[in-house]
Amino acid sequence: MAVPKRRTSRSNTRHRRAQWKATPPDLVPVTIDGESYRVPRALLRGIERGYVQPAPRGAR
Repeated sequence: MAVPKRRTSRSNTRHRRAQWKATPPDLVPVTIDGESYRVPRALLRGIERGYVQPAPRGAR
């Protein structure tokens, strides 16, 4: 693993960390038993195959 030659200033560290942003999951529409849901793309296959149940509307 790379080891820095010198200490990074607090200002530079905080400026770098401030650039990181979490993004909300990409929701895609899927229809199950005639009802339409918006689910994360990563769970799409599992929901289609019945391994995962989609959350009821309004539940979080």
